[in-house]
Amino acid sequence: MKKNTIITILAILGIGVAFFFILQRNKKSNEEKVAVVAEKNKDVAVRTATVKTEDVSGEFSVNGTFLPNRQAQISAEMGGQLIALYVKEGSYVRAGQSIGRLAGEKLNVNVSGAKANLDNAVMALNRYEQAYKTGGVTALQLDQARLQVKNARTQLQSANLQSGDTNVVSKVSGIVNQKFVEVGTVVGAGTPIVEVVDISSVKLKVDVDQSMVSQLSVGNTVKVQPDVIEGAIDGRITFIAPSASGALKFPVEITVPNSFNKLKAGMYGTAIFNRSGATNVLTIPRDAFVGSVSDNQVFVVRNNIAYLTKIKGGVNYGDRVEVISGLKAGDEVVTSGQINLTDKTPIRKLK
Repeated sequence: MKKNTIITILAILGIGVAFFFILQRNKKSNEEKVAVVAEKNKDVAVRTATVKTEDVSGEFSVNGTFLPNRQAQISAEMGGQLIALYVKEGSYVRAGQSIGRLAGEKLNVNVSGAKANLDNAVMALNRYEQAYKTGGVTALQLDQARLQVKNARTQLQSANLQSGDTNVVSKVSGIVNQKFVEVGTVVGAGTPIVEVVDISSVKLKVDVDQSMVSQLSVGNTVKVQPDVIEGAIDGRITFIAPSASGALKFPVEITVPNSFNKLKAGMYGTAIFNRSGATNVLTIPRDAFVGSVSDNQVFVVRNNIAYLTKIKGGVNYGDRVEVISGLKAGDEVVTSGQINLTDKTPIRKLK
């Protein structure tokens, strides 16, 4: 019995050892195959383009968003209950027009009281002036009576001004875009009641590259193509930012007339700028740059090896960029697949 058990155990151990050596041999074979595949596929598939000289147009375009000519939230100058609102969303209002009114009963009482105080002060002054002629009061008493009249008149003016503040007046002309409160609401001084937007003209705001902004001036005429309207409209540059907003882009505003209010704030448009063209310009595709255009780095291909190369870029012509130095006509640059590359990586060109 023992002998049979020992034989069985030895048989099982033998089979286990055999499986172990088979697995090791298969592992070694798989590793050799993977190494061969890795050796064959160590190059990176990319797309390339040839550096060339060409004649370029002086026209370039930039997309942007239309802004209103003016936009303001109309608020009450004092606190109180809103008892009347004369406009609704979509109403047109003029600068100086009353758009609502606050409760002013307490203020009217103040006006009446101030007027009564002034009347009493004036009557007292008249009595003092008559008495002064006969020596009944002194000059000091007469001066005090005159000062009381002056103070009472100032208080009446102040009360009248506060009473007038119950009218909520629009400071700009335009269309009521939004209503913030309803009649009956108690508002504080400065609480917005409605928003008024002026779109009699609109401003297309675009961000222009540093290489282009130096060629623009306030007052220049620019063609503007709205996304929602056929045909271009003549606009005029009314603002060029003195400082870049980021990535060397400068905000530029182009004012465009807005007949019949067809253009709305928030719509998209394209500004088409013109400048003198150029001939025999050395260019590469914008996609050739590693990172942003301002980094001025590209991969140059020589003998199927990609070399990370520092160049100097110039004017941006949309999908192509001028090359000032670092490349020559006929050089080959990578335009797709740079994310998988490092300096001196072998490459395989895709057709």
